[in-house]
Amino acid sequence: MENLPHGESRHTVVFVNYDGIAYALKVLPEGRALAEYEALRAMEERRLPAVKAVGHLRIQTESGEISVLVTQYLDHSLPYTSLFLEAGLSRYRDHLLDALAGLLVQLHVAQVYWGDCSLANTLFKRDAGRLQAYLVDAETSETLETLTEARRQNELEVMEENVGGALLDLVSLKALPADFPCAETAAAVRRRYEELWREVNQEELLRPGDRYRIEERVRKLNALGFSVGELEIEPSGDQLKLKVFVTDRNFHRDLLHSLTGLDAEERQAQQLMNEIQQVRVSLAEQQNRSHSLSGAAYHWMERIFRPTVARLREQLGAADFEPVERYFELLEHKWYLSERAQKDVGLGPALLDYCRSSTTTTASSTPPSE
Repeated sequence: MENLPHGESRHTVVFVNYDGIAYALKVLPEGRALAEYEALRAMEERRLPAVKAVGHLRIQTESGEISVLVTQYLDHSLPYTSLFLEAGLSRYRDHLLDALAGLLVQLHVAQVYWGDCSLANTLFKRDAGRLQAYLVDAETSETLETLTEARRQNELEVMEENVGGALLDLVSLKALPADFPCAETAAAVRRRYEELWREVNQEELLRPGDRYRIEERVRKLNALGFSVGELEIEPSGDQLKLKVFVTDRNFHRDLLHSLTGLDAEERQAQQLMNEIQQVRVSLAEQQNRSHSLSGAAYHWMERIFRPTVARLREQLGAADFEPVERYFELLEHKWYLSERAQKDVGLGPALLDYCRSSTTTTASSTPPSE
């Protein structure tokens, strides 16, 4: 048995370790584990952020048959309550609700009806100073041919009610002040969802000479993390109607993985791709010749990322070490130091200062032994 951070659940959930990998076992009524297993596998096929379904069991007990869903534990994930009850995670709170809205857009783009969108049914992973949300409970989920507007609106109403209720629970736990605007905050999540939904689904009218705007539209969606699967251009009078169909929200993740083999969250990958592009420019200036993106990525991995991560691991010695997130935090620390010094302080000095400050913070937050 493993003791791991997890959110609330209507059902009994236990964690086990098998061959160094943690798994969650959720006890459900007869037949329900199979249905949720199939829902999660369908989401995996559509490359959606959800926990990974591993298997399901049927068990005969004295009181009847039960079923058990087995999922792989989402490493480095946090339930929403941790972000409010643990002081060290407070800087992530502002991004939590934005992450939930983004997750719901991803599901709806893929024609998935969640049915019970809530903070309790979501886990969060740190992603370049922000959060990435993952669906963790698919009991009421359906993967459809077409998600109707009526069901989409119903989903938003359920989400708004559930989020408001979760925030009220945090007020009762004194994790939020008594006058916290729970209903208004839940409504703000819905507005953020609608903004992102409009951005993803909007149609544009182009003049025949405005073809460059097609690339602009694709780049804008890529900047939001969405991969573009298909373009549809139809005549509309003397103009052209452009509709872009997005697939998933893994554009930068896929690009980084194809170049380096690194697995990262979307915003982490976006930041690292920016650094690789900077390395590409720097190499071109130093050697007075152009460099491919693949060559720059290899140089970055071998000369910068791997040696830096090795030093971070050596200095920090953290058991729960996340290389990509730690590297991003180092880049952020370097930026702050450089801004304060009004010059580029360099990665080496920034690493020493980052490790020193991280060690000091850890030591000060550790309670004295009795």
